[in-house]
Amino acid sequence: MTRNTKRDISLLAAIAAICFLGAPVAAQQQPRALPTFAVDAAWPKVPDKYKLGDISSIALDAQDNAYVLHRPRTLKPEDAAKAAPSVVVFDPAGNFIKAWGGEGVGYEWPQREHGIYIDNKSFVWIGGNQCPTSGTAGLKPVADDQLLKFTLDGKFVLQIGKSNQSKGDGDTANVHRAADAWILARSNELFVADGYGNHRVVVFDADTGAFKRTWGAFGKPPGGVDNCAIIGPKTFAEGDGLPDFNVAHAIRVSNDGMVYLADRENRRVQIFSSDGSFLKQIVRTATPFARDLALSPDPEQQFLYVGGGKSIVVLDPKTLDVAGEIEVPGQIGAGHHIATDSKGNIYIAQTAAGLQKLVFKGMSAVAAR
Repeated sequence: MTRNTKRDISLLAAIAAICFLGAPVAAQQQPRALPTFAVDAAWPKVPDKYKLGDISSIALDAQDNAYVLHRPRTLKPEDAAKAAPSVVVFDPAGNFIKAWGGEGVGYEWPQREHGIYIDNKSFVWIGGNQCPTSGTAGLKPVADDQLLKFTLDGKFVLQIGKSNQSKGDGDTANVHRAADAWILARSNELFVADGYGNHRVVVFDADTGAFKRTWGAFGKPPGGVDNCAIIGPKTFAEGDGLPDFNVAHAIRVSNDGMVYLADRENRRVQIFSSDGSFLKQIVRTATPFARDLALSPDPEQQFLYVGGGKSIVVLDPKTLDVAGEIEVPGQIGAGHHIATDSKGNIYIAQTAAGLQKLVFKGMSAVAAR
């Protein structure tokens, strides 16, 4: 056997090994156990006396009671007389507990309910995204430029901003059609996805409502065009994407202070430190992505759930690598907003498609390699 023949045989053996094994082990994503779910078809049990409009958002209290925010004004005229108050509360089994919300004395209720969040001190935060030129019948022609804070029973506590008073992305007193909010307990700061009219994350003191700081995409000063209509890109170029947020739609702050922002129309999730420094992002433009966010409730918060397409994408929150997807039989979609409770269950608010509870069924097995 000649030296060249031995060399050719060795080369063919190496090629065969690569074809059999695939990419080098160091470049492969290692398998990991993932959470599994099933639809709870019996949740919730809406009383016969009530009708719910479009379901916009869901928040969980310390007892895992679900506070459902819906839009009573979206009900058909024949159902309007049975409209439930804007906040409807169900226990973990789906039994009705109470309902409250709507116009009241001392505060300006949003014209178009959007986000609800319950903080570590058991206060409820609510915002809206009404556009003054939407022309929606039955709604005042104003912008929802305020955030409201209530007790769990609906007693008014605080209003940040005033209806129809936003001065844009640089405003320190008002939001502008804010989509979502979350509190970092250790600093007592409220982080807001101020994303339908403005294009920013804005931070307030959670007790007083005092302005702290703000930033836009990539941690830069916020900016962009205020459109009533949602205008997403028709095409997506390769690379980092556009310089401004386009509907900063959901926000979560992890226990270690990382801020996750779902930039919905740009189909990307960006991570920041709590001071607004940009860290990294994931962009997935093939299908709608970054519609909503939730962190798993385990102490390590090892999964970040992101609504995309018809499923909920499971990411590693540290690396933003895709670990899997959640799309189980009967699931109503990726959600408009999603939330998790202390047991790992996922709640989906899917606007016109309704609401749903996905019950955590344990971790999947990891196949041996």
